[in-house]
Amino acid sequence: MTTNTVSRKVAWLRVVTLAVAAFIFNTTEFVPVGLLSDIAQSFSMETAQVGIMLTIYAWVVALMSLPFMLMTSQMERRKLLIGLFILFIASHLLSFFAWSFTVLVISRIGIAFAHAVFWSITASLAIRMAPAGKRAQALSLIATGTALAMVLGLPVGRIVGQYFGWRTTFLLIGAGALLTLLALIRLLPKLPSEHSGSLKSLPLLFRRPALMSIYLLTAVVVTAHYTAYSYIEPFVINVAGYDAGFATFLLLTLGGAGIIGSLLFGKLGNQYASSLVSGAIGALTLCLALLMTAADSETRLAVLSIFWGIAIMMIGLGMQVKVLALAPDATDVAMSLFSGIFNIGIGAGALVGNQVSLHLSMADIGYVGAFPALAAFVWSVVIFRRWPAAKEAQPRHA
Repeated sequence: MTTNTVSRKVAWLRVVTLAVAAFIFNTTEFVPVGLLSDIAQSFSMETAQVGIMLTIYAWVVALMSLPFMLMTSQMERRKLLIGLFILFIASHLLSFFAWSFTVLVISRIGIAFAHAVFWSITASLAIRMAPAGKRAQALSLIATGTALAMVLGLPVGRIVGQYFGWRTTFLLIGAGALLTLLALIRLLPKLPSEHSGSLKSLPLLFRRPALMSIYLLTAVVVTAHYTAYSYIEPFVINVAGYDAGFATFLLLTLGGAGIIGSLLFGKLGNQYASSLVSGAIGALTLCLALLMTAADSETRLAVLSIFWGIAIMMIGLGMQVKVLALAPDATDVAMSLFSGIFNIGIGAGALVGNQVSLHLSMADIGYVGAFPALAAFVWSVVIFRRWPAAKEAQPRHA
């Protein structure tokens, strides 16, 4: 009995440490959204020009997720995680000392390399290390770490950047990664690679139309979201005309709403995943279309950000759950493809927002983002009718 209790406790500690790692990785991905103005000022650049850093990071992750996953497919997972964290920490040190924007971008590419592999293996590792019968809860913990990156990581990183400089934000993220690395070294056993898949898995996955449709839906809806979200901080300050404090509050509200979305999906996702995802995409479409209209009032912007945060969290969770259900035989390959496609959407959205800000007006980012969001909504209705959730669930139990 005691051994069992200790084993469950250690198992949960391992999953929680992975969730902390997910928080750190997502924080460093999201935090530049709240620091664009400060970074631009320090290098005497326009905010929209600095925003290209988001696209470079995301597209490096997108391009390298599958190749890196395949290169490391046979590596023992504990050793691999340790190597990823060393690269992650060293790259953050370079971010802290970056003496030019080019050096900062190079440091972000190093972080993106670590990110590409980390998110390819995290979901399957969480499932492996979870106590018996607690796989769903383990995935939920990873999702909570992801959500907290928006709730706490991004706004706290922004506050630190405002008071101590954006370089300190990156230094603190590196320090947090070092502490997490020490915990992983202490807690994790040797983890031989399992069910990672290989190049042989790709043709099998590509012959699954439901999975390919989910990937396409992911790319379109994430592009829509990041068209506006990437530039929300300068939008609030330069377009809506509110101060930096309200921009921080809005990011905190949007991230906090993600927790509500995570809880809702946790309660209802097993039965109503398809309906929840389609409804969330519809809500996202409305939020983007109404962004400029809501900018006249702090209250309206805050309420809109709540619905926006709930929607994007439910979309992200729903997509991940469906990918895992449709590819239980090659989870690492499927998730590396998902991570890559998700980041194609991030990069595309940041690039579209960049071009809209430079050539039209930053005031138009919501309107432009609403178009792909509407297309994603229509596509979601079509594919969820064609491939109902009951059919998706079958491979998971095979």
